[in-house]
Formats: sequence, C-alpha cells, structure tokens
Amino acid sequence: MPTVKISTKSRYALHLMLALAMQEEGANLSVKSVAESQGISEKYLEQVIPTLIRGGMVRSTRGARGGYHLVGSPEDYTVGAILRLVEGSIAPVSCLDDEVNQCARCKECVTLELWEQVDRAISNVVDHVTLADLVDKQRRIDARCACHVRGNC
Repeated sequence: MPTVKISTKSRYALHLMLALAMQEEGANLSVKSVAESQGISEKYLEQVIPTLIRGGMVRSTRGARGGYHLVGSPEDYTVGAILRLVEGSIAPVSCLDDEVNQCARCKECVTLELWEQVDRAISNVVDHVTLADLVDKQRRIDARCACHVRGNC
C-alpha cells in the first residue's frame, strides 16, 4: 500500500483554520499569533493564507484590529474540504485524481478496486469531521490540561 501523506502546507492550513475557528465570532487573528501559539513558521503560514482566501474560506481585515477570520461558521468546513483546497487531491494514487479514471490500464488493473476502497475510507473520515468537531476536541484537551496544571482533577 502506498504511503498517503498530507503535505506540511495542508497540516498548517488545518491548524490555521482550527485557530480561527476557536476565536469568538467576529474576532480577527493575526498570522503571527497563530504561528506563535502553534509553533509554526510565520512565513509558511503566510504562504497558506492566499489559498484559503481564494478558496472562500478565510477573509482578511485590514487595520489596527485587522487579521483573519473564517467566512462561515466552523460547522461549514470539513477537514476534507480544507485538504482538497490546499492539496488539490487527496487520492492515494494518481489514477484516482480525476472524476473519470484516465489510466490506460484501468479496465485490467487488479489493484484499482483496492485503491478505490482506500480512497473512500480516507474520504469517509475527512469528509465527516468539521472544524466544529475539532474545536470541541481541542477545548476538551485544553480543559483536561488546565485541570492537571491546577492539580484539582
């Protein structure tokens, strides 16, 4: 089975989107604050932002209280949509990148069905997890960690 890897750019985009989703509605967040809180290169995040803006997921606001915010609510964004916006395709093999398989061997390829099953399994996970789901998980982790720091759990 091939190694299916999500690029660093996509992982950073997901971290950025999660950070934006964790903000109060209407609040803006700077790339610098996300970079510092996530331990991510600010320069790399600045390369991710234009893709998210062009994709209609993030909006920028200029000025003293400027920064970035989600266009919609966290429930509107699946992990799959974010990954596909940044990656283009998350299919495990290139012959599944197009809606209609363009591979000259697709009619006799014994492994095609396997790759289609892997692709469906990946999509089934990432297309059913929203930013709202990740926000909930992050808040539970934060609460659990805060509890241990205070020593009252």
